[in-house]
Amino acid sequence: MNAPPRHLPPPMVLAQQAGRLAPLSFLGSADHHARAQHPPPPPAPVLRSPGHDRLNGSNHGQSTASPPTGNHSSLHHHNSYHGHAPLPMHTHARRDYSDDRTEYHGDRSEYHDDGREFHDETENFTGDGPPKKKQKRNKPTLSCHECVERKTKCDRGRPHCLACIKRQTECRYAHVANLLEETTRSASTGRRMTKAPKKKPGTEGRTNIPNIADRYATAGGSTSRGALALSTGLMSNVPYSKSSSSNVFGIGSEHPFANYWTCEGGLKEVISVLPEKQQADLLINRYFECVDPVYPMIHRLTFYADYEEFWRMNDQQKQDMDAAYIAQIFVMIALGTQFVTSTTGKERKQQAEFYASACNQALRIASYLSIASLRSIQAMVLMTYFLINDNHASDGWAFAGILIRQAYAMGLHRDPNIVTPDASPFEKQQRRKVWQAVLLQDTFLTVLLSLPPSATHTDVSVDDLNDHGSSIASSDPTDTAYVRGSWTLANLVQETICSPRSLDLPICGTGRHKSKLVADFRAVYRSFPDVFRSWDADSLTGMAQTNKRVVRQTLFLTSNYFHNLMLVHASESPDVPVNTRGTLEAAHDAISAFFMLFSLLEAEARVWWVFNHRAFLEAVCIGNVLREALREPGGKETLARDPLFVRARADITRMIEILQLMTEDSEVSHTRIEVLSAYLTLE
Repeated sequence: MNAPPRHLPPPMVLAQQAGRLAPLSFLGSADHHARAQHPPPPPAPVLRSPGHDRLNGSNHGQSTASPPTGNHSSLHHHNSYHGHAPLPMHTHARRDYSDDRTEYHGDRSEYHDDGREFHDETENFTGDGPPKKKQKRNKPTLSCHECVERKTKCDRGRPHCLACIKRQTECRYAHVANLLEETTRSASTGRRMTKAPKKKPGTEGRTNIPNIADRYATAGGSTSRGALALSTGLMSNVPYSKSSSSNVFGIGSEHPFANYWTCEGGLKEVISVLPEKQQADLLINRYFECVDPVYPMIHRLTFYADYEEFWRMNDQQKQDMDAAYIAQIFVMIALGTQFVTSTTGKERKQQAEFYASACNQALRIASYLSIASLRSIQAMVLMTYFLINDNHASDGWAFAGILIRQAYAMGLHRDPNIVTPDASPFEKQQRRKVWQAVLLQDTFLTVLLSLPPSATHTDVSVDDLNDHGSSIASSDPTDTAYVRGSWTLANLVQETICSPRSLDLPICGTGRHKSKLVADFRAVYRSFPDVFRSWDADSLTGMAQTNKRVVRQTLFLTSNYFHNLMLVHASESPDVPVNTRGTLEAAHDAISAFFMLFSLLEAEARVWWVFNHRAFLEAVCIGNVLREALREPGGKETLARDPLFVRARADITRMIEILQLMTEDSEVSHTRIEVLSAYLTLE
């Protein structure tokens, strides 16, 4: 073994040299060559950039080459050696790359660490002289308290690190660590992706889709598509041969609002077509029974107070009412009509569309394109859901665009304590609930259509949506928990899934990033109340006898969560393969929620387009996984023997059976059956 060199360079020079080393993932063989030419010094002096391990994972597992923000400079001002200048700041920027160098071994329970994370001290040597006294470095602790105490590696995930999630322990960070995290997050994820991935040579005319859930066989056998093509195909799977420029999504091409109105009729003409109060009461009650549990944004107590007062008015007083309120009544009646079971499907459709036309006319009278109010925004949110349920997804998507702009114009995206400081607690609470309804609709609709989200700029916090005790602003605690859970999930989904998928970008770029994102989703799921998580078929069947409202909320929240978790597992990139088993598990949990809804509330399951379409996409994703698995060596035996793959085929079979029962009411079921059946004939 060669003796160590007699004269070592000053440690500051060595640290600077270490700081200039690029990550392994960038250097490849060149880095290996450099190491061969310059062997490491003996182990006595610690020759690494100080604190290199301290900031691993600070960017949530995402590698970024951007330089650090100026906020960190003060934290390193005192990190100097006796007789030497402070370390150059480029050593800090190098830490951002360190995540790519962390060895990833799948779903591991802990990260290995050699202890330097917590005792980072450096000895100074000057030539042949004796070592100087150790000097403790003045650096903040960025890992969570639990990992520091246990001396285990911490990935510094928020709100919980991966190690604490595995241990099921409380995850707490120092105040300085949280400040640094917020600064880094705003710098690294504050911008939205607007640049598509660069094309590789020879790939013109064909796009590699980075998510197995989004691949399907087109008429020409190609798997290429843009976001619009995906939306066209998977909305109904009809327009393979029927595409037109005007009909964006290939279904519901006729105008959604039949024109029954005259120029001089005004609001009086619209009010005249209201059903009798007894019939209106039944339809409004049906709305609160079937729709309000899923989208609870209208305060029932105050609505009924105004509703009863309206029916006590004379004709002239009714004509002087706010036209937006009349629109709200009509769209609630239209949605209630969609869930009526005492008439035929054709009769329900015609009657519901008539009421929707009356709602649209009332909105026009209210000048909804230039004047926005809480009632007009509520009516537009509900109108979007009506149009989608009514097989007018193209119109619903366009209508939602106007809705987003008007919500912004009204300032619903701003914290009510800032824009309406003098408003009552009830008014502030209503503004928050209406904004979350807008945000949820936009987020989860863009997930289904692979289009960019719009409700992206807001300072309204989900934490402010609290009960106010005996105040009129208070609501059912379960409703509040459901809204908060859906809102928290939407915030995570919007940036991590909607934005990259809209540009055909991978959801996860590295294995560490994927592990971190899955941990974030699991943390959100753990924040849901037990009533939404601790259920099985038997318990939910029993609950359906006494509390259908909670059943509806449980199934919708479960479907939303596992559908998006499926998309995370199904994402792939050059460095991250599809997690096949994770994808199938999440898809099964998601589609099982639809199966339960169809079993317990079949009439409602037939109406909800978003639930139907999510289940169809989950079945397509399962089919794509089966097709890819069949191409692997021994794939046929795996599909026949592995219980996970056997169950996956059973899920597709069950979905086809349900679609066959829905062919009378659903125009798209025939084509969907054809598409899914192809996966069962794979050889």
